[in-house]
Amino acid sequence: MIQTSARLLRLMSLLQSRRHWTGADLAATLGVTERSVRRDVDRLRGLGYPVHAASGVGGGYRLGAGKELPPLPLEDDEAVALAVGLRAAATGPVQGVEAASLRALVKLEQVLPARLRRRVNALQAVSVRLGDPGPPVDAETLTALASACRDQVVVRFDYRSHDGETSARLVEPYRLVHGSFRWYLLAFDREREAWRTFRVDRVGSRPRPAQPFAPRPLPDDDVAAYVTRAVAATTRRYHAHVTLHAPASLVEGRMRWIDGRVEPLDGDRSSLRLAAGSLAELAFRLCFLELDFELHEPDELADYLRQLSRRLARSVAGPRPGRRRGTKKRGERPGRSARRRSRG
Repeated sequence: MIQTSARLLRLMSLLQSRRHWTGADLAATLGVTERSVRRDVDRLRGLGYPVHAASGVGGGYRLGAGKELPPLPLEDDEAVALAVGLRAAATGPVQGVEAASLRALVKLEQVLPARLRRRVNALQAVSVRLGDPGPPVDAETLTALASACRDQVVVRFDYRSHDGETSARLVEPYRLVHGSFRWYLLAFDREREAWRTFRVDRVGSRPRPAQPFAPRPLPDDDVAAYVTRAVAATTRRYHAHVTLHAPASLVEGRMRWIDGRVEPLDGDRSSLRLAAGSLAELAFRLCFLELDFELHEPDELADYLRQLSRRLARSVAGPRPGRRRGTKKRGERPGRSARRRSRG
């Protein structure tokens, strides 16, 4: 009986891990016959799990959605990931899920084995959140947009632009992308007849579903890269073009934290184009490379670099702090006049 119960839990875990299983695949994975799989499926149905079966070519088993949430058997790594995620959600930027995350975390940690609890605590103890977690996002808004993407349903909402203007939008939602501590929605704006990227924290009203839509081809196979470029185009108003006195391979190796396009010119030089939201940010990125360069554009950046150079030169032109003029460092030999006075 214990062996059968353990096999049922294992079967349940397999059905949750993949949308569709054939009877032969389940039998081979569990090390039993297909007849045993059919009996175990009947036992799961008796416990309230909605397991659907289909016969014939392409048939097999699939776990459906029931009226109530059944127990979810988790692998060790899944339990650790869930616990860490719930801890982060309890204090994270998504509004409305903090209390529910905390309640779920209490239930999970109550049944976690000691070995897994130690892993979770160790990971939490050495984890540090870097920088601002970003603007808070309403959990119901995020969930409504995710459901609309999944169900391919047009949604309406009010949207606040970066300059504070509010407008009504009617869009076909396709993907939600999380990056730079923000949530973005990639959608096709029907009234403007163009692809648009929306910051979810600026969605002012709860998305209201409308009619279904036929999906269009995405503007790029790499959705994350497309959203990154779209965000950069709206937030990075300054663009620079420089020639670097270094091969492209060396430049690319130093651009881990810098967005830009590098093109080789010859064996010793390369061209770099990059964008930023301010002249100071452009200057920092170029200085971060620690490479000699020739600036081609913009002229505003050339003026800013000249001012920055003069300011930095002034900061190191005076005497070093903590040392008066005419004094010697410890260990230095006194000058000729000081030696004469010591003899007199």
